[in-house]
Amino acid sequence: MIVPGVPVRPPAPRRPVTAALYGVAVVSRPTRVAPGTVGDLVVVACAVALVSAAAVVGRGLLAGGTDIFLPWPPLLAAWLPHIGPGTPVAVAVALLVVLRGPDLAARLPWRPLLGAAYGAAVAWTLGLALVDGWRRGVVERLSSSQEYLHDVPRVGDIPTMLRTFDQFILTDGPGHWTTHVGAHPPGVFLFYVVLDRLGLGGGGPAGVVTVLVGASAGVAVAVAVRALAGDDLARRVLPFAVLFPGAVWVGVSADGMFAAVLAWGVALLAIGATSAGPRADGAALTGGLLLGWSLYQSYGLVLGGLVALAVLVATRRWRAAAWAALGVGAVVAAFTAAGFWWFTGLGLVRVIYAASIASTRPYAYFVWANLAAVTFAVGPAVVAGLRRAVARPRALPLGAALLAAGALAALLLADVSGLSKAEVERIWLPFTVWLVIPCALLPRARPWLAAQAGLALAVNHLLLTVW
Repeated sequence: MIVPGVPVRPPAPRRPVTAALYGVAVVSRPTRVAPGTVGDLVVVACAVALVSAAAVVGRGLLAGGTDIFLPWPPLLAAWLPHIGPGTPVAVAVALLVVLRGPDLAARLPWRPLLGAAYGAAVAWTLGLALVDGWRRGVVERLSSSQEYLHDVPRVGDIPTMLRTFDQFILTDGPGHWTTHVGAHPPGVFLFYVVLDRLGLGGGGPAGVVTVLVGASAGVAVAVAVRALAGDDLARRVLPFAVLFPGAVWVGVSADGMFAAVLAWGVALLAIGATSAGPRADGAALTGGLLLGWSLYQSYGLVLGGLVALAVLVATRRWRAAAWAALGVGAVVAAFTAAGFWWFTGLGLVRVIYAASIASTRPYAYFVWANLAAVTFAVGPAVVAGLRRAVARPRALPLGAALLAAGALAALLLADVSGLSKAEVERIWLPFTVWLVIPCALLPRARPWLAAQAGLALAVNHLLLTVW
């Protein structure tokens, strides 16, 4: 009853229900699910279903006599549960980045943050590689009979190698290049020849240098994002770039190095397009040189031009475009003058590709199984991030959205071309590193970072990846 003149006390706020459990008061709190989480989990479940279907159908093809040359489809890997000296390193880095990465990314000054991120990425990548041991995980990855270092002793002088390179691409002729040397332009082989001349030959030194270069790709992605979309977004992307599951294949494969070269080319172009003065021109020119060099690392990296184009579409800075074009042209002119014509090499590689194991790998399977394979490299956080970016097209700033869209378009074009049948978890690293950008849209970073790390650790401890 309300008595006139007596103030009415508002009802006491409802407190959480408590219960005594072994003499300890336990407070029950309402659980909060971040908006969109259900949709994220649904799309991740769909990705798991895709991977499962690719595994089942792939095994069916093998059982039916179609040799797709994948012991553990859809990956080029073999079932081999194991641990190694890199196990504690990889686990420690994963825990550190999951627990402290988002906080450090938010408060550290930018340049020290990039240094810390690079150091963590190197430790993460080397740790994963050393799960297979030093020899099997590092030394033998670039020194097998199909790899680049196998042919390094053949090079008497570099000018002759470049001038006659295309004469040894076809595998039906005497003295042909080994698989990876002949299937790529001479730029990547030249890199390993120069390393050998500098005293860094052999699988160990070359493998470590490859990791040191490849592990910087995520840092370059963050630099590009900061130039086009601001500091806050770049900081949210960086932990996901560090714990990139594709690091399983960055250590040790030349494709990880390709990813870094392309990424730094795009990053420097982005700096050149968003700043002014001689510094901007120099950045754009250097970016163009790296983009040009990318063309001579892998023929497929011509599709990387879509990521560079995203920078120019976002900024409309044609002065930067001109300087970058000058850099690309300088690299093309240098290789052409040395005696190697890019289009001749590409035509010969298409011949050997048609006669290779690709001829027994059915397009109808790999055109979708490739996407299942690449899921292992990008991880569930990228799948969820891409869903959010598609559901809310304006959630990402234009520059960041275009970078991710350019990489995704390059990946899909490579897929439908039929020139990538299997092994794309490695081959598409130059594109997949950019797909971490939409991870910035995920509301709670730590659980997704844990999922990324868990996937990479599971792959490297349960499977033996070939490269």
